[in-house]
Amino acid sequence: MDLDAFRWLLTDPGQDLLVRTAGALAEQGDELAVQTSLRRTAAAEHVAAALTQVALRARAEVKLGPSAAKMYFTPDGLEQATRLPVARHRAARLTAFEATTHVDLGCGIGGDLVAVAEAGITCVGVDLDPVRVAVAEANLAALGLPGAVSVADATRIDTSPFDVAYADPARRTGAGRTFRVEDWTPSWSFVETLLRRDSCVKVAPGIPHALVPAGVEAEWVSHHGEVKEAALWSGRLATTARRATVIGPGGLATLTDDDDPGPAAVGVRATGAYLYEPDGAVVRAGLVTAVAAAAGGGLVDEHIAYVTADEELSTPFARGYRVLEELPYREKQLRAALRERGVGRLTIKKRGVDVVPEQLRKRLALDGDTEATIVLTRVAGQGTALLVQPL
Repeated sequence: MDLDAFRWLLTDPGQDLLVRTAGALAEQGDELAVQTSLRRTAAAEHVAAALTQVALRARAEVKLGPSAAKMYFTPDGLEQATRLPVARHRAARLTAFEATTHVDLGCGIGGDLVAVAEAGITCVGVDLDPVRVAVAEANLAALGLPGAVSVADATRIDTSPFDVAYADPARRTGAGRTFRVEDWTPSWSFVETLLRRDSCVKVAPGIPHALVPAGVEAEWVSHHGEVKEAALWSGRLATTARRATVIGPGGLATLTDDDDPGPAAVGVRATGAYLYEPDGAVVRAGLVTAVAAAAGGGLVDEHIAYVTADEELSTPFARGYRVLEELPYREKQLRAALRERGVGRLTIKKRGVDVVPEQLRKRLALDGDTEATIVLTRVAGQGTALLVQPL
């Protein structure tokens, strides 16, 4: 996005163009026709900027809710932005530790700054990209929130005046998304230095446990069943080694390694009356056996993230199923069993087996009137098919 074009959008004529663009798109739905019409009264670069913002605001609503309608974005800045409920959870943790000042090292379009400012914490953001800095500054202003933003190199900022330092390293190179910490910007060595003080660093959910420095808390966060991030908390902000936080319709729940008796305590057992599929954050945090302990059950296999128990358990940390019966695992016999039960619509859950549900569903060619759910997994090392009913 061109910086001058974006700054023009913040003027009164620019704001008027944004309103007219949104209205025309809602009424006509044809972007090319709208673009042609708007160019009769506005410069091409201004129309392009307005169209981009309207499109990005629509996309951003999933992440940021109603606030997105007032905010500004860049395509890559929106992609990297934290979902607002997750950012607010992080800000709430800072409030709980009585943090009053916060520096965001690589603030992007300011999504995290918004959540921190909402919490009443004095915040400062820096970023190397002048466009992102302008967008972040505009977002704070648009939402009526205090905060300062400037163009600066995060690795050269003295963080000592602030209670907490926060970083969200970019995980993209010219070739696309990267999973190598060596490719992050700022670098992993900078992150390690930052983690020697009171800080929080947002990282990819797939970060290996072995990479987390000693004394640093790793928290995996899911939102409505999707694992969104991991966060590393250091200094006095670290309260445990591993944490899984689940944000859903009922609010927020958290599970830590203090709740986990370990695999030896729960063991592997035969399939009981209920099967539980732990949330992705629980799996990433390595806390599946904590769910098994809460259910009074065990694992179906020492390498599979399914829990089985004889009692029904209502928990935010796992989805539960009533086990109706075991079906044949081999495809031909499984097809016959499902057809015998009149199954036509089939949900296939799987863990630990080499099966592509969409391909298997097509090969089964079911045409009955009944809807069913099956789980394909390993129980004590053996391929198993279970007919289940979601709780």
